[in-house]
Amino acid sequence: MSVNQKPVAVRVPASSANLGPGFDVLGLALDLHLEAGFGNAPAESNDADENHPLTVAFRHCGGTQDLWVRSQMPMGKGLGFSGAARVAGCILAHAEKHGAGEKEFDEAKLEILRTASELEGHPDNAAASMFGGFVASVDGFVVRIPTPLDPAIIVWVPQRQLTSTKESRTKLPANIKFEDAVFNVGRTALLVAALAAGDIRALSIATGDRLHQDLRFTKAPESKLALQAAVNAGAWCAWLSGSGPTIAAMVDHGSAQRIDEALPATGSKMVLGVAPQGAELFAI
Repeated sequence: MSVNQKPVAVRVPASSANLGPGFDVLGLALDLHLEAGFGNAPAESNDADENHPLTVAFRHCGGTQDLWVRSQMPMGKGLGFSGAARVAGCILAHAEKHGAGEKEFDEAKLEILRTASELEGHPDNAAASMFGGFVASVDGFVVRIPTPLDPAIIVWVPQRQLTSTKESRTKLPANIKFEDAVFNVGRTALLVAALAAGDIRALSIATGDRLHQDLRFTKAPESKLALQAAVNAGAWCAWLSGSGPTIAAMVDHGSAQRIDEALPATGSKMVLGVAPQGAELFAI
């Protein structure tokens, strides 16, 4: 590390993408985090090798330092690990060039997000990790969806891993039926409106999907059973998180333990919250 380069760290939340119908558009930040930086590596961190998505993004953006990383997120399970890592790498490259100043970071967020999204191939996970909360992201624009709701998010994570998101996307059809497109457009609009209005009753219908979930469930039938178990136990709604195989369910805090216990014992379970704060950059 350069004598004049101060140690810097970034903290980035996990995410759940699509939320059912909002394919490649909607995302949700979760209070499960990845931390990374250069210099003064903390306890229980690991060196990020050159093949780590964190380091790949950092080098892509011109970063030169050796990086450390520690993460609470499972890899390759549909909780936005690669998106969070790529956002973190792009932020750290910015910090190496410009420092960890809050004003400079705020002004660069959209450009950093564009680069991270290009590396990801889609913006939904990266946008949620960058900005926190519920987000909609299209063509470089990101809007946080305001909501009076403060739900618990239960995630059910099976032991098995699906194919990579990139490979999973190749299995999706190149053409879709008009009525299926209308179905998803309508549900996406309803979901954004329901979140903004705090209308819990609409969430189950609003998270319906005809574009990707059923195809992905053919490779992960136990995930479909977990989704149905969550809804049957009283979850407001549930969806396949990203390309899966993780299932996410939105519930009220008072019912979280009961619904958690109703999910299949074949996967690990976590009761999380919505992360209101996106990526944070600071000198250490």
